[in-house]
Amino acid sequence: MTVQQGKIGIQTENIFPIIKKFLYSDHEIFLRELVSNAVDATQKLKTLASMGKVKDELGDLTIHVEIDKKKRTLTVRDRGIGMTADEVDKYINQIAFSSAEEFVKKFKTKTEAEKNAIIGHFGLGFYSAFMVSEKVEIRTKTYKKGGSTKAVRWECDGSPEYVMEETDKKDRGTEVILTIDKENSDFLEEYRINELLNKYCKFLPVPIQFGMETIHEPIEGEKDKDGNQKTKEVQKPKIINNPDPLWKKAPSDATEEEYKAFYKELYPYTFEEPLFQIHLNVDYPFNLTGILYFPKLKKDYELQRNKIQLYSNQVFVTDSVEGIVPEFLTLLHGVIDSPDIPLNVSRSYLQSDKNVKKISNYITRKVADKLTEIFKNDRKGFEEKWDDIKIFIEYGMISEPKFYEKAEKFVLLKNTEGKYFTFDEYKKQIEKTQENKDKKLVYLYATNEDEQYSYIRNAKERGYDVLIMNGVLDPHFINTLEQKLTDVVFARVDSNTIDKLIVKEDEAPSKLDDKQKEALKKAFERNIDTKQFEVNFENLSETDIPVTIIQNEFMRRMKDMEAIGGSPMMGMGGLPDTYSLVVNTNHKLVNKIVDVEDEQKQDQLIEQLYDLARLSKNLLKGKELDEFVKRSINMVD
Repeated sequence: MTVQQGKIGIQTENIFPIIKKFLYSDHEIFLRELVSNAVDATQKLKTLASMGKVKDELGDLTIHVEIDKKKRTLTVRDRGIGMTADEVDKYINQIAFSSAEEFVKKFKTKTEAEKNAIIGHFGLGFYSAFMVSEKVEIRTKTYKKGGSTKAVRWECDGSPEYVMEETDKKDRGTEVILTIDKENSDFLEEYRINELLNKYCKFLPVPIQFGMETIHEPIEGEKDKDGNQKTKEVQKPKIINNPDPLWKKAPSDATEEEYKAFYKELYPYTFEEPLFQIHLNVDYPFNLTGILYFPKLKKDYELQRNKIQLYSNQVFVTDSVEGIVPEFLTLLHGVIDSPDIPLNVSRSYLQSDKNVKKISNYITRKVADKLTEIFKNDRKGFEEKWDDIKIFIEYGMISEPKFYEKAEKFVLLKNTEGKYFTFDEYKKQIEKTQENKDKKLVYLYATNEDEQYSYIRNAKERGYDVLIMNGVLDPHFINTLEQKLTDVVFARVDSNTIDKLIVKEDEAPSKLDDKQKEALKKAFERNIDTKQFEVNFENLSETDIPVTIIQNEFMRRMKDMEAIGGSPMMGMGGLPDTYSLVVNTNHKLVNKIVDVEDEQKQDQLIEQLYDLARLSKNLLKGKELDEFVKRSINMVD
């Protein structure tokens, strides 16, 4: 062919500035696009060869990525299907049959979030090369077939003009040579390209070579004085990807050792092994493969998000999978691969896509089925993992009604003695002892066994059971359960006196009359912080403590949710710490205070009881704590 000069098939010259500056939000995507094209060309060749349509010996199909800093070039070279001159004209010059004029028109009317969704439609992956280049050259030669197989060279400097001519390329395949512009010099650095290949191409199905690596090869027949095999350093081409990742295997063919090794491959800087994994493998009504791992989570679980990697035909898309994976499962680790999820899409597009919704529902069901299986087959092992997996299960039950329905059968409640119960088991456990006079079961719970020790002890002395609800999501989880379990009410063990939490019968009579109570109330209010504490009298038993501090269950729940960012009072200046100071009218010490005529001595006794109550709630600190200690010593002395 003669040298062909012309303009790319567009009606406007605005296309290249748009490609260069606005096509993708992140310029680094160009490398993913070019390597993906090389993989496609290689896969097409293999398919044709399997059909007997390729006469060539396939040979080594490794894709090479190379940097030449002196020439300022970055090259992606494959030995795939290649192109003829007609194909270059068709697929490159005509921009994959799409009208660039239409593209520009539509592109300008779209929001930033919608722009990426257009790209795949217009077939502009190759043109992403112009975002970082001052010149792009293609050298290509197709496989042996009928018609011309002469090599073709195409070159363009980012304007609509191009040059296309025959060249002397001997090998089959395509080279894309980018002359990197000065603004993007970082793409000539080995570390940067290595980083991008690791990010986007780590599991592409064709071997990709970039640079060299040093390995230690054994020297045949040679050992050192200790009998150890001698080795020598050898340079070899560095293959940066794993073309056959574990998720491509059938679940029945994968071993536990392989799952653990693959987890290390995904997260090389993670030292803890996952609890267990779920292998996804479905081909109808959509295609989806992947492996999701349940990690051991720490308290700062928010930092653990964005650990699921999304792939489309082994090409990395994103690690921000909201909208594809149900929100509660974004805390999991692992990979999902689906060709039904397009590469270049906005989050709003994903959330409205029918296939994506089906995938999300499928993943939820698979996770629920896996947890059900573990619970049924290994209850003991499930209980041992409970403290690590409860956050996933509670989060799912709070946010996903369909998951709640399945999880009801395996969610566990744990009591202060370390015993585990399902919902049904726990109802049977307490139905004879913890039913109040309104015929509702009262689930007593503690959030801190040390701080609430005396309240737990008091409840147990009454024959009641106390649950441990100390998880970060438990305040929300309790609210969800009260909405679902209509015959149940939750009460923190220190939110009132035990006889008020589980009201069995009418209140016991008081040893004090109304006049004595009024005088006693004035005496207490004289000695306490009335802004933070409200004095209340209760007719408890003589064995109950004389003065105790409680916090209203509703207000305390609001405070708990405020602490984790979920209180409806957020933005209103926060909730004050207010408490009720409950005085037991039947305790002999309280009755003694009433009989004391010396006001100073009466105040001293009240201060002591008040401080003891605050001390039990960890509310006595600083100067007040010091004064309490001194007063206690004086009283003992």
